[in-house]
Amino acid sequence: MGGKILVTGASGLVGANLVRALLEQGRDVRALVHEDRRALSGLDLETVSGDLRHPPSLEAAMAGVQLVYHLAGSISLSMDRAPQLKAINVQGTRNLVDACLHSRVQRLVHFSSIEAVRQQPLDQPLDESRPLLDVGLSPRQLARIPPYDLSKAQGEREVQAGISKGLDAVIIRPTAMLGPYDFKPSYLGQALILLASAKISALVRGGFNWVDVRDVVSGAIRAAQSAPPGACYVLGGHWHTIRQVAQLVAAHTHRPAPLIAVPLWLADAFAPLMLRLARLNGSQPIYTRLTLTALRANRNVSTSLAARQLGYSARPLQHTLRDVLGWFRQQHYLVGDLL
Repeated sequence: MGGKILVTGASGLVGANLVRALLEQGRDVRALVHEDRRALSGLDLETVSGDLRHPPSLEAAMAGVQLVYHLAGSISLSMDRAPQLKAINVQGTRNLVDACLHSRVQRLVHFSSIEAVRQQPLDQPLDESRPLLDVGLSPRQLARIPPYDLSKAQGEREVQAGISKGLDAVIIRPTAMLGPYDFKPSYLGQALILLASAKISALVRGGFNWVDVRDVVSGAIRAAQSAPPGACYVLGGHWHTIRQVAQLVAAHTHRPAPLIAVPLWLADAFAPLMLRLARLNGSQPIYTRLTLTALRANRNVSTSLAARQLGYSARPLQHTLRDVLGWFRQQHYLVGDLL
């Protein structure tokens, strides 16, 4: 698909890698930026200011655009940010979908999350057939869902509503992403920096499905080019425990991995205290109720549909960590030599 491309959320981890991949292909890219522009400095692209909560700015950004990658959104690991998450991830997505329809955009690629779908049953593969996590739940049950996860599920519903009105859209559900060009850095990037700097004294048992953001970007670009309208793809990588990640990081640094790994039930008990301490010193808590919930997620993530239809594959996590740690060191987020 040729023509001008609009990327929302272009200054984040995914956006920074996506715009670089598109520029390498010689594509004409316009980046929608809210505030931070560090990730786009020196790149040969057009930047425009916009806000998902301000529909006129979205329609102006879509002038002459054929393809939109929607990455922008709000991320929160707190249970008390539901209004902000709904305003940006749900209503903001609705605004973007409406702007796409009004502007006659040829295709929208919407970035959702693996957290938007039901993780249970854990003994069965998690694939594109999983229902959104809010299906059939009572208001009381909905209130217990992490606000971020719920907002991503409801954001998908806004895209599906657009599809029912004639919008050609594809949905991407990535797992836990790591990668270079993480300027802000992201939540997982911050945790990786702390781990590589030996500033985490104890680990928590459990793990994630980790994926290189560059592989997700590659899959999304292929989806934009060849996926059937309305398609949805899980783009994951490899499941590793937090301890395994720490050991892989230690292999690239001169610092040993933490020896202590506490069980999840104990981490649950101390999560409120860690949140209060983080607020007192103005930092981001490493473990919260929401991250501990994510550590219990389904480890059997299937990317077979993306592999068949898009030729998708994910590189080993150790290769990703090598590149990410090297990039963080180049940007002076890390000090000291890497192995």
